[in-house]
Amino acid sequence: MKYLLPLLLVLLSPSLSGQELNLDVQVTAGRTTKIDPKVFQTLEKELEAFFNNTKWTEDEFEDFEKIEGSLNVTVTEDLSANSFSADIFMQTIRPVYQSNYKSPVLNYVDKGLIISYTELQPIQNSFNNYIDPLSSLMTYYAYLMLGFDYDSFAPFGGDEHFRTVQNVLSSVPQSAAAGTAWDVAFKSNTSRYNIITELLSPRGRPYRQAMHEYHIKSLDKMYDDPGKARAVMMSAITAVDQVNSSILNSGIIQMFGDCKRDEIIEIFKGAGRGDQTKIYELMIRIDPSRTSRYSAIR
Repeated sequence: MKYLLPLLLVLLSPSLSGQELNLDVQVTAGRTTKIDPKVFQTLEKELEAFFNNTKWTEDEFEDFEKIEGSLNVTVTEDLSANSFSADIFMQTIRPVYQSNYKSPVLNYVDKGLIISYTELQPIQNSFNNYIDPLSSLMTYYAYLMLGFDYDSFAPFGGDEHFRTVQNVLSSVPQSAAAGTAWDVAFKSNTSRYNIITELLSPRGRPYRQAMHEYHIKSLDKMYDDPGKARAVMMSAITAVDQVNSSILNSGIIQMFGDCKRDEIIEIFKGAGRGDQTKIYELMIRIDPSRTSRYSAIR
């Protein structure tokens, strides 16, 4: 009997249902005069529960397989008793095989969002219909994280999730976008619209193939053969540079630089002089605004 009860608890416990995300969520607000600080504390808890307790796919995830990351909401201005302006930064990471290192997969910044939230307002998965601006925005983020992670493990493994992202975006009524977080959805090269359009376009597919090879055939093989793994990474980054040439002011290319810049520099510090020169030339084309950062491998 002593073995039967633990087994029943495992089978019946709702907390062991294989959720995919394990995010640390933080909502940071300075001094606000129009909004009770308790509202932000509640929002933080609600967002963390939304991401971590929702079953996003039909796949089952063990605890060690969950997608780790963070989502930070920085309140920049309170606009009314239930609305505020904020910047949002999210990051997901994945483990690298045979190492303790975890590689960033997605770094994404969304700035100048107008968010409306009333304490205890439900935040719901909006994958197949529009509910409200905040629910749709957070659903967009969740499936974007899933898509990038799945792509890193299988060629175009994130297709289904990126299509869901596109559905979320297209379901937002134009009349509902004004004065909400969706106001900025179309306004920059790293806008939510541009990112998903590029990811699902034929010109963006070589980028996604390169991301698979970068992680599975390079990072995950770095322990076994660093020289060969760096050569594969060089090939993958060359493919990224080709996408950079085919998509003017590409949002996904900018995201690549922001996400992988420091990692690439550290990996190629141990490369030969010729490879350092090649990767330097590639990266200053891909990430020109941060050219000085690559001096360590010049």
